[in-house]
Amino acid sequence: MKIVTWNVNGIRACIGKGLIDYIQQEDADIFCIQETKCQPGQAPVDLPQYTEYWNSAVKKGYSGTAIFTKHEPLSVNYDINAEGHDTEGRAITLEYPEFYMVTNYTPNAQDGLARIGYRLEWEAANREYLKELDSKKPVILCGDLNVAHQEIDLKNPKTNVGNPGFSDAEREAFSQLLSCGFTDAFRFLYPDRIDAYTWWSYRMKARERNVGWRIDYFVVSDRLAPKVRDVQIRDQVFGSDHCPVVLDIDL
Repeated sequence: MKIVTWNVNGIRACIGKGLIDYIQQEDADIFCIQETKCQPGQAPVDLPQYTEYWNSAVKKGYSGTAIFTKHEPLSVNYDINAEGHDTEGRAITLEYPEFYMVTNYTPNAQDGLARIGYRLEWEAANREYLKELDSKKPVILCGDLNVAHQEIDLKNPKTNVGNPGFSDAEREAFSQLLSCGFTDAFRFLYPDRIDAYTWWSYRMKARERNVGWRIDYFVVSDRLAPKVRDVQIRDQVFGSDHCPVVLDIDL
């Protein structure tokens, strides 16, 4: 099975930069999108081979997730079952007979870690939600998790210590998730690969120089890790400040 995740940084803008052509070319079984920045019906998506599921933020033009799938799920959940954390469109879960498919758009801690408190509350609630799912059947989680977990996951770790996405608290929250029975699929296959990034600032020609961060992930239940065939970072696909990540898994 092929699954794709991509933070498109505004789906309407990304459509104008070739998103639909890319989705058709990649021909994934499931295509997960973060930061749609729109309400259902506002984006001209013509993909009849896919069923669409959208979770939009109450605040218009902000956040939002979507999943396009060729496989009809048993059930769909548009939140993480935690009061106060379901207004920003940050999660969708599709239940299948053998696994749960979850996409997340984790809150950004923002400059000066202004929103770190909310970020960590959301992380804790989401972790409990994922653990509950995992107790029933395996989980495939993907999305923009807004954290570079280890120093190897960003170009300039020394100068970014304490910055949003590389604070001790955010990195520890990701470690806690992994300790609950989950595996970072890319690092499972490529523990030492350097210069593998999924996001680049628009400033200072960062993408051209590959000064980036790996903050977009596939995280799978530990018992699914041996079934992961490959995780590929499509860093030559443009249209956003993030690039797509592709999971090939034997299900």
